[in-house]
Amino acid sequence: MLLRMGAKSIDALFHDQIPEAYDYSGQFHLPPPMSEPELVRLMTRSSEQNISSDRIVSFLGGGIYEHFIPAAVNALAGRTEFVTSYTPYQPEASQGTLQAFFEYQTLLANLYSMDVSNASLYDGATALAEAIFLVATSKPSRRVVILPETLHADYRQVALTCTKHSDVKLVTVPLHDGTIDLAALKQATDSGTAAVVVQHPNYFGCLEETWDIAEVAHAAGAMLITVCDPLSLGLLAPPGEYGADIAVGEGQPLGLRQWAGGETLGLFTCKNDYMRKMPGRLVGCARDRHGREGYVLTLQTREQHIRRDRATSNICTNHAHCALRAAIYLCLMGPQGLSRVARACVRNLRRLREALQSVKQDSIAFSAPCFMEMVVKTATPAGLVRDEMLKHNYLAGIPLGRLGARYENMLLVCVTECRTDEEIDAFAAELTRYL
Repeated sequence: MLLRMGAKSIDALFHDQIPEAYDYSGQFHLPPPMSEPELVRLMTRSSEQNISSDRIVSFLGGGIYEHFIPAAVNALAGRTEFVTSYTPYQPEASQGTLQAFFEYQTLLANLYSMDVSNASLYDGATALAEAIFLVATSKPSRRVVILPETLHADYRQVALTCTKHSDVKLVTVPLHDGTIDLAALKQATDSGTAAVVVQHPNYFGCLEETWDIAEVAHAAGAMLITVCDPLSLGLLAPPGEYGADIAVGEGQPLGLRQWAGGETLGLFTCKNDYMRKMPGRLVGCARDRHGREGYVLTLQTREQHIRRDRATSNICTNHAHCALRAAIYLCLMGPQGLSRVARACVRNLRRLREALQSVKQDSIAFSAPCFMEMVVKTATPAGLVRDEMLKHNYLAGIPLGRLGARYENMLLVCVTECRTDEEIDAFAAELTRYL
């Protein structure tokens, strides 16, 4: 095979594929082979270098959040029949898995007030990319998709990567005081616009004028794609109410953990008009010839394992166990539980905001209303502030300098329902030293 490909060796083959900047061969300095007891001792010593989580108070957000997870989520999701279940290609052997997906889809469609949900995707960023592809196939004569400056930078990068070999053109509109500049949006939206994307709450935590944005998009004949935090819907109007055609999001807040950047889950909902073009799996409820109810995969022409030349997406699997955890979490919390969590986040953020503004009135970068996150202005580069706060056992937030020079002294701070009044007050007292 190497000869046929013209490669001299396996090493040469991989060397050609991996950019030099990412070639870490020979840099790991791994120890020689060892017995299991020796390996356990080595890993134990290595783990002791970690900072204990009970000493660190986190105010990190930006897409992966610390929310309280009821113990029942782990207990139920950890049952053997869920952990070991395989992909449900054979419905007669997969009724439990298929029913769980069906319940998940129902819960998501209700939460987002949309007609239909798929059985999940990989994460919020790829869900947005898939939404853009759906728009491109639905409106072939329109090739422009508007991404606001208030969109998560990682989502933007994934969208750019996924569309770089297509004729879809991504156009950015600026922000004004933390939200989309409506005047610039109107000017950028015309007969060539296929869709307008809005993140609500946006990356800076600010709440967008979603009804006005929807009106601008639809007046030009464009679709509206909403990127929406699912927990915010305990308080905010769902995307279906203000006319979103497609609503996506990151499901990590729904009972998923923060492991290594998070267990992630791509939420994808849309109107019935676009159901046949929706990526990923769709589970339906059917009846057999005896009238017995059962669950099946439906509309499988989109899947790569059936009629691949007509597939609408390269997504042919999902984060099934993460979707199960999200479904269990939503069932346990219910509408009242989600509302209580959302209200606690708003209340805690307000407490921190007032504490910072009592020391320096203009310490908050934007005046727009916020949910769970806000941007704090610092006297020195935010990266240095983050490093200093870590010395005091605080994960202070995300420095926004990577977004551009004007964000160098801005820190994205998140306050969830997990933070206590004492933690918020102590954090505020420490952070005010750097305002």
